[in-house]
Amino acid sequence: MPTAAFTTLGCKVNQYETQKILERFESLGFDIVPFDVPADVYVINTCSVTQSAEAKSRQTVRRAARQNPNAVVVMTGCYAQFTLRRGETLDEAHLVVPNPDKLRTADYLLEHFPHFKAQLAQKRPNGEAPVRRRSRAVLKIQDGCNVYCSFCSIPYTRPVMRSTPYTEVLDEARAMVQDGYRELVLTGVLIGDYGPETGSGGPDLAELCALLGEIDGLERIRISSIEPTLVTDRLIDLIATHPKMCPHLHIPLQSGDTGVLQAMNRPYDQAFYLDLIRRLRARVPNCAISTDIMVGFPGEDEAAFQNTCFVVEQVEFCRAHLFRYSPRPDTPAEAMRNQVPDPVKAERMQRLQHISKAAAQRYAARLLGTVERVLVETRSKLSGLMTGTSDRYLQVEFAAPNSLAGQIIPVRLVDLTPDGVLGELTTA
Repeated sequence: MPTAAFTTLGCKVNQYETQKILERFESLGFDIVPFDVPADVYVINTCSVTQSAEAKSRQTVRRAARQNPNAVVVMTGCYAQFTLRRGETLDEAHLVVPNPDKLRTADYLLEHFPHFKAQLAQKRPNGEAPVRRRSRAVLKIQDGCNVYCSFCSIPYTRPVMRSTPYTEVLDEARAMVQDGYRELVLTGVLIGDYGPETGSGGPDLAELCALLGEIDGLERIRISSIEPTLVTDRLIDLIATHPKMCPHLHIPLQSGDTGVLQAMNRPYDQAFYLDLIRRLRARVPNCAISTDIMVGFPGEDEAAFQNTCFVVEQVEFCRAHLFRYSPRPDTPAEAMRNQVPDPVKAERMQRLQHISKAAAQRYAARLLGTVERVLVETRSKLSGLMTGTSDRYLQVEFAAPNSLAGQIIPVRLVDLTPDGVLGELTTA
């Protein structure tokens, strides 16, 4: 049987879509192999959020071509969409699938390379159980963005606002739980926009989470990146009261300076963001907040950068994804004056990494002595301990047998590690 390998760059939406593409290949009869071994087909789900992401996308395509020069290399995702818009080509990519059609990647392949049809004459038996590849399942419920931040290309690659009908979400969630997953991570490009106006069939995000919470066997629900202005009081109340909702939200900051936020076309200011965090933690004590922060946006001077550092110190994010601004084609920020020099970006990035890590450790230290539910995931090659993710998105290491993998168990947090927390099993 022909073999296919897959890899993903970028966000959890991409992770979800790669899994759906993979499942389609699997249903047709392809054998799925790791991306770092020779395969007949390589599928790269690309990202274009930064210049670095685009460069990594190109490097990954070329690496796949080197691994097996006879393979068919397929490129899809946001960077692939930009190459189509710009009329660019990448010699090593034999097939480029438009981003809106990425879930039809297998069909595109068979249309353009029909020799695979003969090889797939003997399909897998109907009803064969899918292979579990992750400890948690990513469930996409929404697509499209209409915010048009001045630095972002996503509205150009995913312009159609669409909420997945809630009945389809519930059906897919039940199937994931049946397949053994205990945690669902809800994702979307603008997930807080989920609702009847864009096709949900009735529920908004909070109501959908409540419906998901009724599924037997589902133990945890986690919401991925959500815009600050879309965190509603109803959602906060649900996180505070529903035992299956993780006390964690990923709320992008991007900048802690009000002037920079305005130039970014972000619909909030520093005061709004800090007030949201105060209200959230007043209702959900020690709620974990992770975030995205951009360094070196055009016009960011030292005072503006210090405002970002101030917010990081105040919030104590449990985890912060930091990245340097890079111009995106056709975005307003690309033409802005006062572009920040690369050496300044690098120096600020280094300072902010230090501040963010110290703030994250202060947050984790407040939880020492408490018991967290931890999803057991894998064994660390460095420490030899089992590792997992807690309700509050902490990376926890602890002594445990392999048989606990995939289960959610109580773990007492006892000490800090360089990248997370050390724990011990408990029955409490």
